[in-house]
Amino acid sequence: MKKFETLEWKNNELILIDQRLLPTAEEYVVCRTVDDVADAIKNMVVRGAPAIGCVAAFGFTIAVTEAFKELKITDNLFVSKHEHFSKLLKLIKTSKDKLANTRPTAVNLFWALERINKIFDSGVHLKASDLFFSVSSEAEKIFDEDIESNKKIGLNGALLLGEKVNIMTHCNAGSLATAGHGTALGIIRSAHSIGKKIEVFAGETRPFLQGARLTAWELIKDGIPVTLITDNMSGYLMSLNLIDAVIVGADRVTSNGDVINKIGTYSLAVLASKHNIPFYVACPWSTVDIKTQTGAQVTIEERDSKEVTGYGTSTWAPQGIKVFNPAFDVTPANLVSYLVTERGVVKPNNLHSLKDQ
Repeated sequence: MKKFETLEWKNNELILIDQRLLPTAEEYVVCRTVDDVADAIKNMVVRGAPAIGCVAAFGFTIAVTEAFKELKITDNLFVSKHEHFSKLLKLIKTSKDKLANTRPTAVNLFWALERINKIFDSGVHLKASDLFFSVSSEAEKIFDEDIESNKKIGLNGALLLGEKVNIMTHCNAGSLATAGHGTALGIIRSAHSIGKKIEVFAGETRPFLQGARLTAWELIKDGIPVTLITDNMSGYLMSLNLIDAVIVGADRVTSNGDVINKIGTYSLAVLASKHNIPFYVACPWSTVDIKTQTGAQVTIEERDSKEVTGYGTSTWAPQGIKVFNPAFDVTPANLVSYLVTERGVVKPNNLHSLKDQ
């Protein structure tokens, strides 16, 4: 089947597959401005913590282009010597804040922006062309590193699985949620590629249906057997001994090993614990937030009530109904069997052993 690209940086434009339309339509959105990028993140054209981080890095690159253009900073000018240098710094900060304020929970967004901002700050003594090259190169490096990290996660996680295994997953932690290959689905892909017999049970993942729309779509494209279930079937399948492992991704992992991921992850972890089923969390190190001690300290994004009362053009709830719609929940570290990272596989309480690798 035709290969898709979650995101592509081409001719100083960011091209994103519109994940809101999948699987019925495969269309792309072109981001030419910081506003375009911020809207794409906020409105879920792109989603998934690693992918959001990559997109934010390219968004910062666009911000530099916009600021240079507005202030007429040409290629051969030394940036810090420009008469409007202080205004440039204000423009960049405004754009960075605009990107940072799109979604509060996924730590990769802030990690990527801080990383690329350091490159900008350290290069302001350069000519404009050289500074732009440094910033854009760092964004591309973040993108490339994410793919490599995911492949390592995939191989590390595949070694945890038996030769024949039924896996339950939640939301979408595949190529669509990353620069490529995926985290949770990266493990599944890697296990499948080395000949293990994999059967996936994908929860639909209400309310945005990332499991039904995106995970199922990715796995069908790869020829990996997948069965779609509603979220409230999970416990029953476990009780029938149909599930050997649960593998999910993460939007943030705190210092103590708590996992912040798509709403419903905590419920799966409780069920897995009850049925003595291993619960694996696949996450690149960029998703680990060592500075935040516990999941209770993380801001949980709440989204529009319309995502719960209907989908697309359909509405199924009574008008005016009160809605609570948190996008994520916190899974305590004690319910996680292993954290699978590109640096290695550890128990949550041993997370700090990977810090300096």
